[in-house]
Amino acid sequence: MNLSLNRKSSLFIVSALLIVVIMFVNLQQGIQITADQIQNIKTIFISIILEALPFVILGVFISSVIQIFVSETTIQRFTPKNPLLGILFACLLGIFFPLCECGMIPVVRRLIHKGMPVFIAVVFIVVGPVLNPVVYASTHLAFQVYPAMAYARMGLSFLVAMVLGLVLYRFVKSSPLLTPHFQLSDQQITHDHEHGHTHLHNHDHDHDHNHDHGQSNKLMAMLKHAADEFFEMGKYLIIGSLLTAIIQTFISRGSLVTIGHHTILSNLFMMAFAFILSLCSTSDAFVAASFSTMFTKTSLLTFLVFGPMIDLKVTLMLLSIFKKRFVLILILLVAMLVFIGSMLIHYIGFLA
Repeated sequence: MNLSLNRKSSLFIVSALLIVVIMFVNLQQGIQITADQIQNIKTIFISIILEALPFVILGVFISSVIQIFVSETTIQRFTPKNPLLGILFACLLGIFFPLCECGMIPVVRRLIHKGMPVFIAVVFIVVGPVLNPVVYASTHLAFQVYPAMAYARMGLSFLVAMVLGLVLYRFVKSSPLLTPHFQLSDQQITHDHEHGHTHLHNHDHDHDHNHDHGQSNKLMAMLKHAADEFFEMGKYLIIGSLLTAIIQTFISRGSLVTIGHHTILSNLFMMAFAFILSLCSTSDAFVAASFSTMFTKTSLLTFLVFGPMIDLKVTLMLLSIFKKRFVLILILLVAMLVFIGSMLIHYIGFLA
């Protein structure tokens, strides 16, 4: 509950500050807010929401099905023991289990406590929200004019995750977990589940009834999880879309173009922008596409790769599992790898 409140309050404060700064700059310049500007905000905001909503719903539904009907032990059983194969497995896992970060981090936490190596789990956390068919489809649709963007997003995410996994495997020797207290909670949850399962089978005459009741409970749990996750992700999409609309309306196009066409500044700006917006990976492509006329393609790529890997809400979730130093190092590593990768793509001209 505290984590949720902190995450919501932090996002609200950051968003409010951005809006206040934008409004202050425009008032200082003597620019009045006109009816046309308000209408422009509405138009941009609604268009982004309508384009992204189907992919958010699809992503939530798939995430909920896997969350309820696929056990963590099943995933753990298929995890390779070889480090390189383990990293590759984590990179490809998102294709088959397209979880968003909101539903993924609690699952991965339990997997770590059940024996999954930390470096594999972290790679899955980082790359899972990007390397999946739903995100590929939304990116391809949002960038129909530049289909190479979808390929570049998948490719760069894969390379960043592979290098990150190798670095973590090589240098992280001690456990980066925050406290062992979560292990007790998970063990208690597992014990309660097993106890309830045993209790269910001790009443043979009610077995069929309980089995049907259990299936009904799973279906209800899936629908509840989908609803909760939809509203959880939906508020970030709404805030992100609103900020995008306000930025495009009140910040002078000339200022954005100046930043957007600078090779290095545009990449850094879009990485910071992605961190603050904290958009879901199934919908962020539509926000990025709305800046396609003002920013370089590689800067849009950094937005699409860095944002789902490390943003405000992911950082707060990671801090609930890992030590602060480990989270800070992880953020810096991902930022450095994404930036270097995007610069390489810029110089080879893949998105030209």
